[in-house]
Amino acid sequence: MICSEIRFVSPRDTIEVHLPDGRAIQGPRGEKVSKFLEALDNPGSPPIVGAVVNGELRELTYAINIDAYIRPVTMEEADGMRFYRRSLTFLLESAFNELFPGNVLTIDHSVFSGGYFCNVSGRPPLTKKELSRLEKRMRELSEADIPLTRQRVPLAEAIQYFKEHGYDDKVQLLANRKKDYLILYSMGEHRDYHHGYMVPSTGYLKWFALTPTDHGFTLQFPRRHRPTELLPPPSYPKLLATFTQYGNWLERLGINHVGALNEAIEASRTREVILVSEALHEQQISDVASKILSHYRQVRIIIIAGPSASGKTTFSKRLSIQLLARGISPFPLEMDNYFVEREKTPKDAEGERDYEAIEALDLKLLSKDVKKLIAGEEVQLPKYNFFTGAREPGEVIRLEPDQLIILEGIHGMNTNLLPGIQPEKSLRIYTSALTQLNLDRHNRISTTDTRLIRRIVRDTYQRGYSATETIQRWESVHRGEKRNIFPFQENADLMFNSALVYELSALKSFAEPLLRQVQHGTPEYLEAKRLLSFLEWFLPIESDLIPDNSILREFIGNSILQHFKVWKSD
Repeated sequence: MICSEIRFVSPRDTIEVHLPDGRAIQGPRGEKVSKFLEALDNPGSPPIVGAVVNGELRELTYAINIDAYIRPVTMEEADGMRFYRRSLTFLLESAFNELFPGNVLTIDHSVFSGGYFCNVSGRPPLTKKELSRLEKRMRELSEADIPLTRQRVPLAEAIQYFKEHGYDDKVQLLANRKKDYLILYSMGEHRDYHHGYMVPSTGYLKWFALTPTDHGFTLQFPRRHRPTELLPPPSYPKLLATFTQYGNWLERLGINHVGALNEAIEASRTREVILVSEALHEQQISDVASKILSHYRQVRIIIIAGPSASGKTTFSKRLSIQLLARGISPFPLEMDNYFVEREKTPKDAEGERDYEAIEALDLKLLSKDVKKLIAGEEVQLPKYNFFTGAREPGEVIRLEPDQLIILEGIHGMNTNLLPGIQPEKSLRIYTSALTQLNLDRHNRISTTDTRLIRRIVRDTYQRGYSATETIQRWESVHRGEKRNIFPFQENADLMFNSALVYELSALKSFAEPLLRQVQHGTPEYLEAKRLLSFLEWFLPIESDLIPDNSILREFIGNSILQHFKVWKSD
């Protein structure tokens, strides 16, 4: 029997939007998300740039046709800042094309303090006067509050458009697209593809600056923790030199964007790309070993640091092998054994023990032991018990006269790590996957995304974590990196770029099934969907072609170095 209160009715002209705090907003059916969110009066709050509608990330221009649950997305969030940065890049390229027609603008790589390094080709670098004119034009376009219009066009039409405008990299990228359409954005007469969502108009883009940097310039934008402020202009000569070196190598290989990589895979050049990429890594590691050898009598401590999933473990082992081949015996000193007693561990803002803070290490004991070791004295090393949280007596060690200490840990670039040790006694090596390969000249590949995909694959197959669990932890991991690692990058004496040009094509087959298991409606689903959309651009390659000593083997398994340990003398 049908309940008398259940019956067919004519659809209402209005719908209700329910907010996370329990409030509801009523408005016309088919109205844009932005109109509903205008009812929120939150002066001083971070700008709202998007929304999650019924579990899906949406632009503010998205029309709502049914009752919905909506969560505003602000610039304090990762997704919100992506909206902002992506739209700001579109504003930059639009102003650039207007002022410098016929020249090529490339968005190269990110800058820790908030920005993208950009360069131009087809002409000399922009002068300070030209850069000032470009920034002024961007501000004029921002103040004009021009709509950023989204349009779905047939793929063939998009390809023809890019051919006519000389965007060969975009034409190559689209050659292997499976979907028969493409989303193009328009700002006045300017049109382009950008991978992901945008803000509704240029009026949202208020916080930016252009700063001369080496042979290019930096597009500065806010960081999430201060979303309406710019940090001081960055200086990153060592990191920039590492990126530039790798970019030049990609140019020589003929693979400086994903379309070219896919073309090489289709042309059966996969083996060549892998072998040459691995040879570049071996050459870099060999060069590091040679530099250590040249400072052998002075340098006694090799300090290695880098963010999560940067390949530090494999790099350290391959470097040790190169040193052994040169007659130098390295001794690996484990920084984790120098944690303070658990009850002395500092607390974070939430009152939880912060094991990533440098104060979680007993720096005095570490420095004392290192001094004794390099002086040839006998030392009883500590052993940290992760179950009890107590430090216990470890092995007794005396280094041979020709032995070097290799010390690996997140605080390696922090100059406060070894108080009392003369700086010239140590050599600091920063290791990270400094991805230089981009989708095309305007759509960069985030180094953070590369590392996250590496970690998702490794955590599942080697540690038993699901993709959901890894994504869940990633925000905390990345927050620690921004506090303890990235600010100290430029303290490195040497930098090793662990990125491999082919790695996302190799990781694709491992990562995609894991990401598809993330359940809709969970906070991690949005991130999984974004990464899946990103991986669609890559043609897959077989993992059996990857050498067994590759850094990539640290994440996909079957590394010959998994059980390799440097012999320790008694």
